[in-house]
Amino acid sequence: MSLPAQAIPPIPELTAKVAKQAFRKGNIYLTIGDQIGMIFQDEDFADLYAKEEKPPVPPYSLVMVLIFQYMENLSDREAADAVRTRIDWKYALHLPLENEGFDFSVLSEFRDRLLENEAAMSMFEQVLQRLVALDLLKQGGKQRTDAAHVLSASQRLNHLEMAMETARMARGHPARFR
Repeated sequence: MSLPAQAIPPIPELTAKVAKQAFRKGNIYLTIGDQIGMIFQDEDFADLYAKEEKPPVPPYSLVMVLIFQYMENLSDREAADAVRTRIDWKYALHLPLENEGFDFSVLSEFRDRLLENEAAMSMFEQVLQRLVALDLLKQGGKQRTDAAHVLSASQRLNHLEMAMETARMARGHPARFR
């Protein structure tokens, strides 16, 4: 098993200080960071990786990023940028401010691994249900919160982003970043 037993780390002191100053009235991601609690450890995702393979980003972080991506209707590139730049996401993910994030392709690869592994889907569902129980995600109505729906919604955004990038490259224009 390549994943060491590792619990979600505490929120780094500087991240907590800066986030609390920036969001004095609160923020859903600060609430998530404070209340999500221990749902799983990295070792719970060991079946997603070959014995000699080490994931570039802790799986618990990627699960949360996929949910945040769904909450804000972001493409993989936008979600990866949010991990790198947003204080509230760093707080919710328990990351230090200097964390540089990861390449957006990691999200697509992780989503594919989740879809291929039923046990991992079950853990993803546990996180969603925890957020619903904390009243941080609404269940029912237009916003479905089942794991398959959340993953497919973020996957559709990634496919749209790839189609736009292909069209841009076909026209020969340089990348335009938002």
